[in-house]
Amino acid sequence: MACLVCNKRKGKRFCPAKGGKICTTCCATEREETIDCPFDCPHLQESRPHEHKGLLEPDNFPYKEIRITDSFLRDHEILLVACGQAVLSGALETPRSTDRDARGALDALIQTYKTLDSGIYYETQPDSAYAREITGRIQRQLREFKEEETRAGFSRTRDSDIHAMLVFLYRMALDRDNGRSRGKAFLDFLRQHFPSAGTKSAPSLILPGT
Repeated sequence: MACLVCNKRKGKRFCPAKGGKICTTCCATEREETIDCPFDCPHLQESRPHEHKGLLEPDNFPYKEIRITDSFLRDHEILLVACGQAVLSGALETPRSTDRDARGALDALIQTYKTLDSGIYYETQPDSAYAREITGRIQRQLREFKEEETRAGFSRTRDSDIHAMLVFLYRMALDRDNGRSRGKAFLDFLRQHFPSAGTKSAPSLILPGT
């Protein structure tokens, strides 16, 4: 049977996105480019370690004025989990969104929280409609997080803490970028390593941004 993508070479790998077999060449070249690959595709998962080129170098960190230490991450483990889950669920609940949209949402939120630090609030919105949707979903979840803190009788999370954590996740998103137009390597990373909703401890990860 011919490949369902090129219709030239022999189909050898089952593609869950196409519902049939495609050739190895199309699998390699069209994966997360013209094909919307599901997270559980074994060929996609096999490719992840090969696509990750290594940790982002500190010299290339965006928002270098924000220094994030190991102690900050340890002291704000619950916030790290909450922010990571907010980004992940915001993207997963936005159909057809990709890592690029998640990065756009994070960048816009970083700009917004930066204005809070200056005392003049201005809400930045990304250009992408998908990113705007993710931005709104993250904002709602972060508001709920702070409201839960207040109801529990302790309100320890400052806007500057959220600002720094968003920068940390943005650096992580850049670090995991595989360069594919429909890439979801960052979202896949969050999906595999972050605890499920309601968990009160942070994932055991070596992450960029410290």
